[in-house]
Amino acid sequence: MTHSLPHDPVPLDPRTAPVPRYGEASLADLLPAIVAGQGVPGITSGLKLQPADRACVFLVDGMGWELLAAHPDEAPFLTSLLPTSRGGTGEPITAGFPSTTATSLASVGTGQVPGAHGLPGYSVLDPATGELMNQLRWQPWTDPYLWQPYPTVFQLADAAGVAACQVTAPHFEHTPLTRIALSGGAFHGRLSAEERMDFAADRLAAADRTLVYTYYAELDGNGHRYGVDSDAWRGQLMYVDRLAQRLAEQLPPRSVLYVTADHGMVDVPRDPEARYDFDEDWELRAGVARLGGEGRARHLYAVPGAADDVHAVWREVLGDRAWVATRDEAIELGWFGPRVDDRVRARIGDVVAAMSDGVAVVATESEPSESELIGMHGSMTPTEQLVPLLEVRT
Repeated sequence: MTHSLPHDPVPLDPRTAPVPRYGEASLADLLPAIVAGQGVPGITSGLKLQPADRACVFLVDGMGWELLAAHPDEAPFLTSLLPTSRGGTGEPITAGFPSTTATSLASVGTGQVPGAHGLPGYSVLDPATGELMNQLRWQPWTDPYLWQPYPTVFQLADAAGVAACQVTAPHFEHTPLTRIALSGGAFHGRLSAEERMDFAADRLAAADRTLVYTYYAELDGNGHRYGVDSDAWRGQLMYVDRLAQRLAEQLPPRSVLYVTADHGMVDVPRDPEARYDFDEDWELRAGVARLGGEGRARHLYAVPGAADDVHAVWREVLGDRAWVATRDEAIELGWFGPRVDDRVRARIGDVVAAMSDGVAVVATESEPSESELIGMHGSMTPTEQLVPLLEVRT
């Protein structure tokens, strides 16, 4: 299938992509900034936050800055906190690239950029096996500590005497992603979100210096299934607003609560002009041995010798609807951070495509479930990339 547009678009220059603000205002800078203020040695951050003895991070999956700012009626409490974001500047921070959960949670938990922690996408090539590895589901299995060898900030804080813990749904306790991104200190599984808020406040008060992490997933899930323009998504945002207020009202003395997110989300129309189907498009398939990533951020692993042709064709077909870069370009431009470790380099596609317009490259045969989603994320557009860092202090 080919796509005709009303004009002959000039391919976007990958140098114009809005790269995340690594080192100063990204998710990877958040926990280092917090624990540096708690006296954990050897940790620095370019993100400037006022120190607090007790800190709680409440991460809401999928609650992008632009989406939150556009829904003041559904989220009056969170909206009232927008001026507090990023240390009182009233500005957002950024996720990393790709703006997707596995990548972002690894950045949050390790304080490392995607090129260092090595989870540079939803699914990427495992160079040791030649197969795609889904880093959210951790399939097929690979040793988590070889895949991501850095200690978590929670582990470093715990070793320095800060009482660190995670309060989240019980089923996350033994997942590989939790082990390599969020482990350290104690794990407390609580089924209901209200219980999580209450217990997070309780743990925050449990010692003189504390670091508590809690998480809510269902806003993202409803966005994927029904879109961010749905009543289901808006209802979830209203619930999140009540949860955040519930937690804020229970903060003990000398505390700070940060409400943030791992990414935003865009709705992709169910329209052939908005959904390029890799499995039906011979041009996009030509020379591609493995299709990684997700609809809004694709890693393309080329047949040997075909990388240049794949790059040229994807640039031509997607035109001004995506930033398409070679692996070397994406690394040099800092898409995955200021450094990419040697073990991570080959996990990145020979070609990387980040959507700029409200489009996606789906794969209806090989990725049937993902191809049905309405809400998607992964790219570097402000709607996906910008996330809040709201603050409540006692």
